[in-house]
Amino acid sequence: MTERPGGRTARVRAAVLRAAEDALIGVGFAGLDLADVARRAVVGKTTVYRRWGTVPALVADLLTEMASSSVGRADTGSLAGDLRANAALVQGTLADDRQGRLFRAILAAALTDEGTAAALRQFYEVRVAEWAPCVEAAVRRGELPADTDPGEVIRAVSAPLYYRLVTGGAVEPEHAEAAAEAAAAAARAGAYAAGTGASGCSG
Repeated sequence: MTERPGGRTARVRAAVLRAAEDALIGVGFAGLDLADVARRAVVGKTTVYRRWGTVPALVADLLTEMASSSVGRADTGSLAGDLRANAALVQGTLADDRQGRLFRAILAAALTDEGTAAALRQFYEVRVAEWAPCVEAAVRRGELPADTDPGEVIRAVSAPLYYRLVTGGAVEPEHAEAAAEAAAAAARAGAYAAGTGASGCSG
């Protein structure tokens, strides 16, 4: 039976996804088990197996929820302001004790499980698409060259912050500020022209 939005189905999904986060943080992807997630969520194992079926499918749904619930893009009226807001959002997420550990676990899982890697790519595609319009607006204002690739600019903002995360370094507000400034300067200089093939991550 289909439940109304906000009904039991939604509550079960929220509880299971929260339990999946807890398990990823606690035991990592390799130790993730649907029966354990059901126990943590206090729901029936059959419910979890029927709805998600596999661990990668559960992690994919978790990433879908994370993408849909992320804070929307800023509109400060300037490229510099928008990129600083994006960098601050990524920094705040990665520096958070819970969220930082969760992203480390998911990034580690993506290196060994193609299903998780695909879900993670989709997560970042959603986040990049959310923020790309701020670069498009900067192009219209004449702040950037007309052939600037919006997605590459957004990826360039967060790539240094994720590098710090995966190498065990602190991710501080000053690092976010520097990343935003560097990306803006490079974009103004034409470094992210469409077709240059730069790469990175965005959260």
